[in-house]
Amino acid sequence: MDKINKKIVKVGEFKFGDGNIYVQSMLSVPANDVQGNVAQALELQRAGCDVIRVAIPELKDVKLIHALKDALDSSGGFFAAVVADVHFDYKIAVESAYAGADKIRINPSNIGNSNRIRTVVSACKSVGIPIRIGVNAGSLKKAPLNGTQKASLKGTQKPPPKSRMVQSALQNIQLLERFDFNDIIVSVKSSSVRKTIAANRELAEYVPYPLHLGVTEAGTQRMGLIKSAIGIGSLLCDGIGDSIRVSLTADPVREVEAAIDILKAVGKLPEKFRKFGGVEIISCPTCGRCKIDVLELSTELERLVAGRKFRTVKVAVMGCAVNGPGECKDADFGITGGDGEGLIFRSGEIIKKVEESKLLPALMEMLNEQYVV
Repeated sequence: MDKINKKIVKVGEFKFGDGNIYVQSMLSVPANDVQGNVAQALELQRAGCDVIRVAIPELKDVKLIHALKDALDSSGGFFAAVVADVHFDYKIAVESAYAGADKIRINPSNIGNSNRIRTVVSACKSVGIPIRIGVNAGSLKKAPLNGTQKASLKGTQKPPPKSRMVQSALQNIQLLERFDFNDIIVSVKSSSVRKTIAANRELAEYVPYPLHLGVTEAGTQRMGLIKSAIGIGSLLCDGIGDSIRVSLTADPVREVEAAIDILKAVGKLPEKFRKFGGVEIISCPTCGRCKIDVLELSTELERLVAGRKFRTVKVAVMGCAVNGPGECKDADFGITGGDGEGLIFRSGEIIKKVEESKLLPALMEMLNEQYVV
């Protein structure tokens, strides 16, 4: 993949393109329920969400921006940016910008003619906020797209992109650049994991703008998490992506938790979580050699630490002497089993032998003493 200089785009206090990966989710409360939206936004902020997107379907709903900004800014928690999601009505995008949104998400091609797009751009310029161009595979027209886009955005001569999503994204980028606007963030999403990965890999070769990643309409919590982990995780491992959303048909807080887990798994946990990254449990899949109930122990450990704040700590739960010592060596703490008893490790060193029934209580005692925030 060609490497290009990434443009830094500011979203509130965040600098997209600075090497950090920012976590996004979207409010799911009806727009006319201001108190409900505020409550959910505060819950997302507490969960660690960096960017909170809210649908603004009508002009009267712009008041949500004021309410959300006031509540989030006065909460005393980590800063969370507010993004207005607008379709079709350019006036809503303009008013959302003036209302204090940190970013506007639009699809320029459905906003209207060039004069309307110019008006939105002018509003965003005047208040100094970016625009995210969002292209979803499901919203593309069935007719073939114009494939004549050049890679002038990067000053190179590449052939037109193969992906119709990328073609559409470049068309929309050029609409904004026509008005000398380049505080742009781009996303190309599909419900297909393979199409999402392919499109983002291709787009990264054409534009210097920060990319927002996600597998759209990924599904319910189980399958949606799997699809998102594969799609988002693959791209992050490629060095592609500046913000992510795990789209789930579930409580938005689950999206944030899943996003943080994905970032942790690929070694890109945000700075604010690195000290307080919580308990990472690694456990063996079990086999006939197991001498302790790994399933019960790991499940109970996960339950005991859920919802509590711990400093970053890795804990291994292993069932036998084959994998136990080696895996525990790579963990801060570990437990591994024998016949009715087990060993507790710290940084690969055996520190205690206890009865099986006392393994978890002894481990939790050490975690509570040394790692609880």
